[in-house]
Amino acid sequence: MDILQITSVLIVLAGLFGTVNYLYLKLPSAIGILVVALIASLLMLGADALLPSSGIAETLRTTVTGIAFSDALLEGMLGLLLFAGALHVDLESLKRQALPVFLMATIGVGLSTVIAGTAFTLLTGMPLLIAMVFGSLISPTDPVAVLGVLRQANLRKSLETKIAGESLFNDGVGYVVYLVLVALAFPADDGHAAGLGGAVVLFVQEALGGAVLGGLLGGLTFQLMKRVDDYSLEVLLTLGLAFGGYSLSLALHVSAPIMAVVAGLLIGHVGTRYGMSELTREYVDGFWKLIDEILNAVLFLLIGAEVFAITFDADLIWAGAAAIVIALIARLAAVAVPVLILRPFRRQERDVIPVMTWGGLKGGISIALALALPDSEWKPLILGATYCVVIFSIIVQGLTVAPLATRLANSTWVRRDEDDRGAL
Repeated sequence: MDILQITSVLIVLAGLFGTVNYLYLKLPSAIGILVVALIASLLMLGADALLPSSGIAETLRTTVTGIAFSDALLEGMLGLLLFAGALHVDLESLKRQALPVFLMATIGVGLSTVIAGTAFTLLTGMPLLIAMVFGSLISPTDPVAVLGVLRQANLRKSLETKIAGESLFNDGVGYVVYLVLVALAFPADDGHAAGLGGAVVLFVQEALGGAVLGGLLGGLTFQLMKRVDDYSLEVLLTLGLAFGGYSLSLALHVSAPIMAVVAGLLIGHVGTRYGMSELTREYVDGFWKLIDEILNAVLFLLIGAEVFAITFDADLIWAGAAAIVIALIARLAAVAVPVLILRPFRRQERDVIPVMTWGGLKGGISIALALALPDSEWKPLILGATYCVVIFSIIVQGLTVAPLATRLANSTWVRRDEDDRGAL
């Protein structure tokens, strides 16, 4: 199938599965589509097992693997999703939570990568450096999944800002860490320079370059928007910023996710205040919310269908179950250590660590990074374990984090009004 046919099928299925969820399951939209897609995929696999001569599973596996999930997300959908997510983050609130967000997105990602990688190499016998690659791709929380859940949870402002801000930035940092580790672990398969020096240069180039480019392109777009008062044209300018900026980042070998987040934050804060009329703000906000919802639906449908790209056996299921525990422990460390570092200086709440640990959902980015790995004997294991972590994270954690947050918020010792003035 060509790209138009594939896109048509995905949109039709997303609509149908979304309707099934709306009428019967009544789960949050994106999670419901994932659950329906996963059930449908498992039913197809079951039918193929009963009728092996039908070739259903092999046909669907060929179709799913032909979609190039990794390229579709990392080089297409991700830029729009990150830009849309950053566009709706309150920058003033984010500034008040800048220190914990920064520590979790840097120290937290690094610590989680080391813990998960070390544990996975002890569990599987995988070479340490390759296991660190696995640790890096399951360490970032997925902003697509996290922001989708936040819409359903009635979190107080400061906690919501920490979760949203961290998910946006640790995604970009985690992607850079992944690129560095892949360059070290697979030097013959990657064009980046190997060695510690090359890794440091690559990290600085990707992270700092992405932030600078996002600021420059966001600023240029803002200057254009100040000079026009046409909502359709200004919507088009933001779309061009997200698409064009992401493509330019890939061409310049700087972090496209960080570029998209920085540009989205700038337009969402400065652009909406000083470069748009009230009518334009309404159209821009509505347009990007709609884009976010549509792409979320398609992405979660693809995650459910990716089960066809994995060959499960008893060893893989066992490794996947262990990887879920490892990912949760690594996530706990990524949240708890920065919070404990700041505890002597800022008031803490009892619910920050448990909610941010359980609410640190993994998503399509982790699967895309696993699929993008160079071929090796360890790739199927990494892909299968990653898929198990992601499915557990989205379905189990995603459906229970809101009740957990509500229960803890009702018992916390810090009043809501005090917290909203900036308590950690």
